[in-house]
Amino acid sequence: MKGILYGLVAALSLSACDAPQPTASPTAPAAARLPIIDMHLHARRAGYMGPSPPPMCAPFAVMPRWDSSKGAEEGMAFEVMPPCASPIPAATTDEQVMRETFAIMEKRNIIGMISGDPDLLPTWKAQSAGRMIAGLDLRIAKDDPRSLTPDAIRKLHGAGAFQVLGEIMAQYEGIPPDDPRLEPYWALAEELDIPAGIHMGSGGPGDPYFGSPGYRASNSSAFGLEDVLVRHPKLRVYVMHAGYPLIDDLRAVMFAHPQLYVDISSIDYTEPREAFHAYLKALIDAGYGDRIMFGSDQMIWPGIIEPAIQAIEEAPFLSPEQKRNILYNNAARFLRLSKEDIAHHNAM
Repeated sequence: MKGILYGLVAALSLSACDAPQPTASPTAPAAARLPIIDMHLHARRAGYMGPSPPPMCAPFAVMPRWDSSKGAEEGMAFEVMPPCASPIPAATTDEQVMRETFAIMEKRNIIGMISGDPDLLPTWKAQSAGRMIAGLDLRIAKDDPRSLTPDAIRKLHGAGAFQVLGEIMAQYEGIPPDDPRLEPYWALAEELDIPAGIHMGSGGPGDPYFGSPGYRASNSSAFGLEDVLVRHPKLRVYVMHAGYPLIDDLRAVMFAHPQLYVDISSIDYTEPREAFHAYLKALIDAGYGDRIMFGSDQMIWPGIIEPAIQAIEEAPFLSPEQKRNILYNNAARFLRLSKEDIAHHNAM
């Protein structure tokens, strides 16, 4: 099954884009730059997507279609050939994933919420130069090392091992946010005032047929969080990937539950720019510009972080104030950073 998934990812990233990649804008020294908070970074092994990680297009130009009369991997096809002009390479070693991620974080003065492989996180934290907000990946599958009991999470938090419970990846197991299996975790997060981020949005194309048979797009709906929010009104939670593309559901829930935030990770670099900007603009036009947080979801492609930032910086409908809110201020408020923390970030 993993081989099929890796083949799909390779096909997608090599063939799904023909648009030139955005070039990085000139940057001043980090100390002279306004800080950015990335609410969605990962410490991943280079082999996370298989033994020969493919390059990534940012953004994709088209999405794949599947000829169901053929085998799963063989049936994937794309309208655009050849691949994009400037594909972003994947890191090929664990050390390179970390080194290149931190290099971009230093370059752009990024403070990042980083979750991922529990064996890698201590090394990442030691090398982060104070730029890391530690997260904790959570899955519910019993055979997954990220399947942690609430008691285990309580102990880890008490020991200072993490600050954010996320990414909660229940959607990949077919578990909706209001499933009873998640209830003890929501209760714990509310009790201990732990910010939590849950995956609600796009996975990989064909995910239910490849690596995540339980994945359902319907669990991207923000309506799945309503009962959770009512039961736990003091819970600090954000919807990772902004429930893409179910904008009407998200707007309805953000209106009814003013404590709900979102991040725009992954969709800010994978989605065709017009589609992403239309989604973001719909949230801005509806008045939710102060609850949208930047995220990248770089996985093993550190080079996608800057195109994700540029998708915000180049949005013609955003004012300078709105850009700063998305890139820093909203996350600082959500995380309840102190004035000292904010001053430190501006001086880094």
